[in-house]
Amino acid sequence: MKKVLFLLFIIVLLLQQTVTLPGCANIVPPQGGPKDTIPPVLLSVNPTDSSKNFKDSRITFTFDEFVDVQNLVENLIVSPLPQITPQVDPKLKTVTVRLKDSLEENTTYTIDFGNAIKDFTEGNPAKNLTYTFSTGNYFDSLELKGNVIIAETGKVDTTLIVMLHTNPDDSIVIKEKPRYIAKLDGKGNFHFKNLPQKPFYLYALKDEGNSRRYFNEQQIFAFADSSVMPGSADEITLYAYSIPKASPLSNLPSIGGRNKQVAVGGENRLNYQTTLQGGLQDLLKTFEIKFEEPLKTFDDKKINLFTDSAYNPVPGHSFILDSTGTKISLQHSWKENTLYHLVLEKDFAEDSSGRKLLKDDTLHFATRKRTDYGSLKLRLRNIDTSQNPVLQFLQNDKVYQAFPLSGENLSVDLFTPGEYQLRVLFDRNKNGVWDPGNFFGGHIQPETVQPIDRKLSIKANWKNEFEIEL
Repeated sequence: MKKVLFLLFIIVLLLQQTVTLPGCANIVPPQGGPKDTIPPVLLSVNPTDSSKNFKDSRITFTFDEFVDVQNLVENLIVSPLPQITPQVDPKLKTVTVRLKDSLEENTTYTIDFGNAIKDFTEGNPAKNLTYTFSTGNYFDSLELKGNVIIAETGKVDTTLIVMLHTNPDDSIVIKEKPRYIAKLDGKGNFHFKNLPQKPFYLYALKDEGNSRRYFNEQQIFAFADSSVMPGSADEITLYAYSIPKASPLSNLPSIGGRNKQVAVGGENRLNYQTTLQGGLQDLLKTFEIKFEEPLKTFDDKKINLFTDSAYNPVPGHSFILDSTGTKISLQHSWKENTLYHLVLEKDFAEDSSGRKLLKDDTLHFATRKRTDYGSLKLRLRNIDTSQNPVLQFLQNDKVYQAFPLSGENLSVDLFTPGEYQLRVLFDRNKNGVWDPGNFFGGHIQPETVQPIDRKLSIKANWKNEFEIEL
């Protein structure tokens, strides 16, 4: 009996301790310290940086923490450019570079890692890590600076690379990789260092597949007019361009509007789209009909324009089929706030697949009011009219409207409301549009533009007046 009472006493004590112990069910993990934002620190390198009479084939970098190497193709730049890219191997706290090419005599080499070397845990890059050595008893020390601007927009593209060739032959940009490469910073600037005193031929390029070559005219490309000599205090500006490839006829854009025709009765119906927006015709634009395939036949006598509810014939208009056979333009001076009817007879056109309309078709639409537009008066101070300036109005980086300028004042009676970006095209050949360069056709530089750092907000039914100083 005593033993039983003693056992019960022990059980009661244990239960009391279990109940009174605070927070036994809440297990809180230990709090970590602040996030590591410090990049790896280079402790030593063997052979040492800035070595002369260099003859090694292996370079070892030692850091203060475990490191990794990432995106080497995008980051690593070796100058002069070797035929075989060096092998880069990370291991714990070291990075070993194995040179695969034979080194040239009396040449200064630079290895730029970019952001390739990062700490193993948080990925903090060791920025601006470069290593320089010379196979001779001196270092080449000349520099070359400049910037690259996209000629059509006046903006920069930081993904371009800048290249130096030693061969003056134009075809070298196709046949061979360059001698030196530099990348652009966030403002489009480039900076070559440790160059020898000799002439170079300077190019910029949108690199494709790490080829370092100019393969087609759709690549963004730039060139200097003549050879350049390192050491000059003058910075060089390159104007980059590309020549767009003509879009195939099958890739017609989708045009908004309720008068979009759809296939009816299988594939036998002629399909088309119009430029109407919400059943309304812009007073400032041409009415267009676009077809999926080129027209084989077109009879403009079987397409007629009428106005008002009485279907009065509209004089003084014409229909023009473009050279591709895929677009009909209606040339007419529109009256505001007017009802129009466009009657298409069923055999007015036949496309290359033999498709026609199944029956006569009528499009009903109205024109906008003049009060839907605003007037514009703009003064551009200090505009250089000797360069044939064209003022371009842009929306979403696309030219909406352009006006050649003969002076500093521009006055437009009707202007579509909206917010616009501005830039000035210097129209060398006076054709009203930007023209790209032509490197292989006589070293013709592209036309250039000057962006205007100001947006204009045009209001409807309002006299919009602005003054801008260039």
